[in-house]
Amino acid sequence: MSSPSSIIPASKQHLVPTSGTYPTGFKVTGLHCGIKKNGIKDLALIVSDRPCTAASVFTTNVFKAAPVLLSREILEKKSGQNIYALVTNSGCANAVTGVKGDENAKKMSDEVSKLVGVESSTLVMSTGVIGQHLQIEKILQGIKSGYQKATKGTHKEWIEVAEAFMTTDTFPKLRSGRFVLPSGLSYNMAGITKGAGMIHPNMATLLAAVVTDAPISAPVLNEALKYAVERSFNAISVDGDMSTNDTFAVLANGAATSDQGKFINDVKGQDYLKFRDDLTNFAADLAKLVVRDGEGATKFVTIHVKGAPTFSDAKKVASTISTSALVKTALFGQDANWVSFIPTDGSTPLKLLTHGEPENVDEDRALEILKLEELEISVDLGIGNEEAKMWTCDFSYDYIKINAEYRS
Repeated sequence: MSSPSSIIPASKQHLVPTSGTYPTGFKVTGLHCGIKKNGIKDLALIVSDRPCTAASVFTTNVFKAAPVLLSREILEKKSGQNIYALVTNSGCANAVTGVKGDENAKKMSDEVSKLVGVESSTLVMSTGVIGQHLQIEKILQGIKSGYQKATKGTHKEWIEVAEAFMTTDTFPKLRSGRFVLPSGLSYNMAGITKGAGMIHPNMATLLAAVVTDAPISAPVLNEALKYAVERSFNAISVDGDMSTNDTFAVLANGAATSDQGKFINDVKGQDYLKFRDDLTNFAADLAKLVVRDGEGATKFVTIHVKGAPTFSDAKKVASTISTSALVKTALFGQDANWVSFIPTDGSTPLKLLTHGEPENVDEDRALEILKLEELEISVDLGIGNEEAKMWTCDFSYDYIKINAEYRS
């Protein structure tokens, strides 16, 4: 029985953490329930030992998969409170599956909620092939055995959860960390994401989940998530396509403190602003992992637009560049376009256009920069003080091969 970790490409192994710091009060597991072949993990459970506040953003695609509709309904019904768990399957997206798909998503949620002992307390995510029904009996049996198997998340268990999220991903995408608020309270975050294709705002990833033991109210958590997602998962693009299943959920169980006075309730407070920025940077790190695993990608590219009147204006320009098929194929073909290239090896930047006038370009130097696996494209509009970043990759021959062969 092979594990995905045994076949991670050598070039991606450094992106998989070998240790971590994880939030208290959560039990997790990742296992094989029978959706995928060859014993590859396809079911993940994250369960809190106490009620969580929760917030989520979902695909803006007109066609929304059953788990998206159900999770949104649960969050609205519960006002983002008394959520205990997240169950995720890979291998089948449960999208374009009609009434039966809705029923199967609810069965997944209800099974975990029954084990937890709290009705409508479980969010659901699914990813994989579209247009097929879930093998629901295998999943329900997997949930039962997984719930018994789940332990206080050591690093090994968290990696297994990340593996169970994977579809065309070449490596499990996991991050964790410890943070300190201005009030002195320490808390932890763990995050998992998956995605390699159909990556574009809004939402801009297939699946992402962050869990934390920070104490924060549901409305305030929702505000932090909206801010963070615009600067992370809505700031990446692989191929300009949205998925039917895109979901980014955050669960906070407050286990970092027993003092109700420590709960973050004020969106103007220093603790909130620090938590919001921690979540934003943490989500951005996760989002970058998706781009680094872009289907067939050979380059990781930061688009940095400065000198704009507003953040929205800067982001619109960055999005135009990051989604341009001409730019992305030129990056793969190592053809210099009319922008400024900032090498990530610390060497001198190369300006191709200044104040609307073309520079006398050193073609050899341009080729040296474009051969790097990482680079930054910098654009200074010169009409304001706001800036925005997006992260993207190139289009290669392999992108076409992967998507021509992957059943959707």
